[in-house]
Amino acid sequence: MKIVGVDERGEAAFRAVLAHGADPERVAHDAGFRVKAPIDAFRDLDADLVLRLAVEPAGQGPAPAVRPPGQDHQLVLEPGETPVPRQRLAAYAVVLSDWGLLATEYSGRTAVSGRWGMPGGGIDDGEEPAAAVVREVTEETSQVITLGALTRVQTSHWVGRSPHGTVEDFHAVRLIYQGECAEPSRPVVLDSGGTTESARWIPLTRWPDLAWTHNWRAILAELLDDTVTSWSPRRSGPRSKQND
Repeated sequence: MKIVGVDERGEAAFRAVLAHGADPERVAHDAGFRVKAPIDAFRDLDADLVLRLAVEPAGQGPAPAVRPPGQDHQLVLEPGETPVPRQRLAAYAVVLSDWGLLATEYSGRTAVSGRWGMPGGGIDDGEEPAAAVVREVTEETSQVITLGALTRVQTSHWVGRSPHGTVEDFHAVRLIYQGECAEPSRPVVLDSGGTTESARWIPLTRWPDLAWTHNWRAILAELLDDTVTSWSPRRSGPRSKQND
């Protein structure tokens, strides 16, 4: 992934490549800037994924913390086995409607079976991030959404054995968008046999009740607190009671 920092004049303040295990905010700081907010993500003429960030001079502020990779403490390497580096670029949507917040449950094909997160998934080769998240939401929940702004970029770094049995040095880069569903319906998982076991709408006041993954609970606590008052679904009809 390529990173472009954009200053207040709309000009490129720096260009960099997101190395394995790196975080965009630290990359920006190393270039002398602080990230104000993500702008967008798209494919360039070389089909490379580009992430644009609104930035300002870092000044004398502290550098973003660098967390060491997490590790499965029960991991036992076989003789000659070494972790395989893998960087996964994915796009997700925090979708609101008159019915609340759209959530998806991870299946047994993942390392977090039974936990909950946001609909979304890996970006295919050559696929635009915005198209990827709309596709994934439909496959995982059968809901039709209108995609909003890119609102967060979140990374995590972990070493452990994947559900496929390989040991990975795993670097996840998650592009998180706002989304709205104007005509919500009971979610149906269309991509059967995949990483999504089930999906549901949950009232916003009850979102903390679900067993979210650690990363998604932290992201939602920040995002919903920051934006839900100004970013809310259209009220076009009576509120459903299906999840009350």
